Amino acid sequence: MKYNISENKGYLLLQGGNIYDPYIDLASVGDILIKDGFIERISKYIAPDKEYKVIDCKNKIVTNGFIDLHVHFREPGFELKETLESGSRSAFYGGYTRVCTMPNTNPVVDTPELVQLLIKKSESLPIYIYPIGAITKNQSGQELSEIGSMVKSGAVAISDDGIPVSNSQMMRFALEYAKKFNIPVINHAEDNYLVNEGLMHEGNNSLKLGLPGNPGIAESSMVFRDISIAEYVGGRLHIPHVSSYKSVEVIKQFKDRNVDVTAEVTPHHLCLTDDVLLDYNTDAKVAPPIRSNKDRRALIEAVKSGLINCIATDHAPHAIEDKETDMFNSCCGMIGLESAFGLVNKCLSKEQMSIESIIDLFSLNPSKIIGIEPIHIKENNQAEINIVDPKILWDFEIDHIQSKSKNTPILGMKLEGQVIATLNKGYIALKK
Repeated sequence: MKYNISENKGYLLLQGGNIYDPYIDLASVGDILIKDGFIERISKYIAPDKEYKVIDCKNKIVTNGFIDLHVHFREPGFELKETLESGSRSAFYGGYTRVCTMPNTNPVVDTPELVQLLIKKSESLPIYIYPIGAITKNQSGQELSEIGSMVKSGAVAISDDGIPVSNSQMMRFALEYAKKFNIPVINHAEDNYLVNEGLMHEGNNSLKLGLPGNPGIAESSMVFRDISIAEYVGGRLHIPHVSSYKSVEVIKQFKDRNVDVTAEVTPHHLCLTDDVLLDYNTDAKVAPPIRSNKDRRALIEAVKSGLINCIATDHAPHAIEDKETDMFNSCCGMIGLESAFGLVNKCLSKEQMSIESIIDLFSLNPSKIIGIEPIHIKENNQAEINIVDPKILWDFEIDHIQSKSKNTPILGMKLEGQVIATLNKGYIALKK
């Protein structure tokens, strides 16, 4: 099955769906009539007309578009791996209508001009793009970037992405300065001295494979430092891609003290274990690494309890030559936009989480963190909508990937739940 993106012209009737919009407390069964990309009518029943194209939404969820706080679209500088256009297609097919792009491009997004450029180039794309600016100039860790000017130009957060801000005083400055603009600071939570060139989670599997390990404490120690500084200065901290049970314990300790900290988890850290690396699969090499089942169980419980707030993909495309090499020389990162919902829904539905709670992890919860919302499902509004089949079982194959890169260990896995159509900005991606 393949998608096709087209302009959403004429009448489109979404019939008999479970309409769910948590932003306006809407939960009902009914029909939605859309004309030229705008919601004309919402009702319990709308009689079909020969003019209408009809999508049968019975037993499906009609909900808001997803938001991803953490993607790499590689532009400018690394367009061989991904572009704004190809990344947007990948996101749109996965149900994402709004994404936040990381600044580790070439040049690094550390000026208001580059923020403006990315926003301008995204205007014609089917999704909304929100740049995240670098904490420090050129991600060097030495001098703060033009944070205020970047925020005025549209940046929604600051991060040096995969390069941790190791200087604690610089991290303090970042948290204090970002506080003026009420934006979160996102620091890659790893102590590089404890990582010590580890290639995968330090544990039984790293011993079996003879590979240097990256212990969970490399992450949790940095998480502790960052939240401690945030607590001291009263800043907003968002922790990316939490991977270890020790980090969960630290986050709970501070959240219990009402410190302003939020956290995300990726689909691969939540749903996979380091067993996926037993065949030296470089597509599963990520930073922080995919860890043990003990860590995975802690992450699941943290999501269920609300300790971890949302799902973010950390979509990280790489060229073939970056991955088709040995574990020592391959790059870290995997793509994840097209498979995210199916993988997470499969994992969490087994944990008796409701479909509404799972959808909130992709929409309402990240929205609260970053301060952006999709357009509500109301009459006269532009349609920014996903149609989700929560029960469908499907095999994730290479044809489902719209990214320029194919680096994912999810290929061939059976997933549960799929976004079968996405509407946004006058476009529709509909599964054929």
